[in-house]
Amino acid sequence: MKVIPIIPVTPAEDGEVQGLYVSEKKLYPRSVSGTFTRWRWAFVWLTQIVFYGLPWLQWGERQAVLFDLAARRFYIFGYVLYPQDFIYLTGLLVVSALSLFLFTAVAGRLWCGFACPQTVYTEMFLWIEKKVEGDRNQRMKLDAAPMSAGKFGKKALKQFLWIALSLWTGFTFVGYFTPVQQLWAESFTLNFGPWEWFWVLFYGFATYGNAGFMREQVCKYMCPYARFQSAMFDQDTLIVSYDTARGEPRGTRGRKDDLKAKNLGSCIDCELCVQVCPTGIDIRKGLQYECIGCAACVDVCDTVMDKMNYPRGLIRFTTQHALKTGGGAGRQFILRRVLRPRVLVYGGILVALTAGMMFSLAMRTPLKVDVVRDRAALSRIVAGGKLENVYRLQVMNATEQPQRYRITADGLEGLAVASDREFDVGPAESRWVALRLQLPYGTAAPGSHPIHFDIVTADGETHVREKSVFIVPR
Repeated sequence: MKVIPIIPVTPAEDGEVQGLYVSEKKLYPRSVSGTFTRWRWAFVWLTQIVFYGLPWLQWGERQAVLFDLAARRFYIFGYVLYPQDFIYLTGLLVVSALSLFLFTAVAGRLWCGFACPQTVYTEMFLWIEKKVEGDRNQRMKLDAAPMSAGKFGKKALKQFLWIALSLWTGFTFVGYFTPVQQLWAESFTLNFGPWEWFWVLFYGFATYGNAGFMREQVCKYMCPYARFQSAMFDQDTLIVSYDTARGEPRGTRGRKDDLKAKNLGSCIDCELCVQVCPTGIDIRKGLQYECIGCAACVDVCDTVMDKMNYPRGLIRFTTQHALKTGGGAGRQFILRRVLRPRVLVYGGILVALTAGMMFSLAMRTPLKVDVVRDRAALSRIVAGGKLENVYRLQVMNATEQPQRYRITADGLEGLAVASDREFDVGPAESRWVALRLQLPYGTAAPGSHPIHFDIVTADGETHVREKSVFIVPR
């Protein structure tokens, strides 16, 4: 693990006090191309097409994915969910956590290196920076140069593009909670509501700060995953590793030099692996918590090996177990150890939970009912010598068509519904219904008696049965 060097606090010659910690230098990641870089950009495109495009997708006459917090309804394609369906969010979070554990146990920090929003947006902001200011050496020269009209113009253009992308990201985020077409129309007059303004600016500012300025600092110091990842690693986890046995001793040489005669390994000590690293580490020092597994060092090292006519793989995805065998363990050796107990347990639980959630969602009844007793009058005697209990039923129509429902009650002999038994509820709406149940006096002993309400659609296809109690006073 990398340790920040500590400088003793001693008075300087001019009487000032030196700082306690060494400030870290700004990183200028070098551009790189290769297999893993292409995969990383594929995930950038995939995740952003989904994120930016999903709010604009229509499903019938509404937005396909919309979390309407004001109405307390969540539209996800053909499903209408209510707060009572919170169990599905819980299941989704559990599945996501188990997926992260599974992927980490198999192949390290793949999520961090390829699909994490911090990585994705940092790649996008770096791409803009490279297009405006140039590659690594050009950016370093530009920052070191005194301010000029050219430098100011490039910096201003970069900041403008960063801010525009950040605000569009904040706008898209809010578009998941406010219908995006309505939000787009309001954007021309800047007629957003207070909460819409807050979240557009807050989410945009977070994107701008995290991806534009803090970058690797988020991964190294703010993200908790970097701290507990080692608990999910073992000797058979695929991680980006430097083959010390093959690479050492490192040193410069000519392309045609005899390595054995010069007592050199395959590493030419070019430090390109350090220059392309988005967190600025030297992978040759072994596994470090700052490594996000993006494999940029693998791509650039393979390029160098090709130029030197050496075999690829000096830096590669491999396991600590394979490296301990002298680096000679092949792909079959690694794959055989993938299906180890930890992976099987994670995978089994993940499959079971996912299947259970999908089955539950497919079999979900598109009707929800909550029964609330009227506590102002638990029981009363009405005309005709009957006992009456009053209830309030919240009926939630989880379909997108108007429905007519019919209510009946049972559980006590002579129990009857004294109010309207049928009522209508609009598409994806919730309605409170007052319901009066009456029972002939003297037909039931004093106390609390369990009863049931049956709520059925007019066509009889949907049926919900809810329990409550009928109070008979002493």
